[in-house]
Amino acid sequence: MASIEERVRKLVDDNIEVEGRPLGRPLDLDVNIAEAGVASADIVALWQMVNAEFNVSIPAEEFAEMLTPQALIDYLNANTG
Repeated sequence: MASIEERVRKLVDDNIEVEGRPLGRPLDLDVNIAEAGVASADIVALWQMVNAEFNVSIPAEEFAEMLTPQALIDYLNANTG
């Protein structure tokens, strides 16, 4: 089974356009998604996909505080299993 990091990378790569990231370049896990030009509707969609993919129910307020993919990975590592 894929690791949490691999699964998060795939969700972002398949569904979110991060401004300034050339195609084929790996996602920088420390990039602030909101500052990278990701629309708020896309962030909400990502939140919903993460909840479904990991069978969790992350409160919207907590998800909004996870500004980087790494913060999301850290949260999932600490709260799933």
